[in-house]
Amino acid sequence: MKGVTLEDYRKKRAIRSSVEREFIIIGEALRKISALDNRLFMSISNSRSVVDFRNLLTHNYGAINDNAVYGLIYSDLIVLKAEVAELLSDLFDAN
Repeated sequence: MKGVTLEDYRKKRAIRSSVEREFIIIGEALRKISALDNRLFMSISNSRSVVDFRNLLTHNYGAINDNAVYGLIYSDLIVLKAEVAELLSDLFDAN
């Protein structure tokens, strides 16, 4: 997304589709984590919201707001990436 403006995002379906697909994958991964280890799931900020967002993208496509999706990239996704990196680091340090 580096260098992609909101206007680029709105105009280019391939970019929107790619971003939305990645959010679906992330949400599905978190959904699976919730089934395996709820404590871990709850340790991730906004994990429930990420899964709910995945469900919106998958099942209610008409309700998607491009401005909101674009904004999530530069807010929630940054936090999620940092938290997952820390969890992975802790996991590998423990081994």
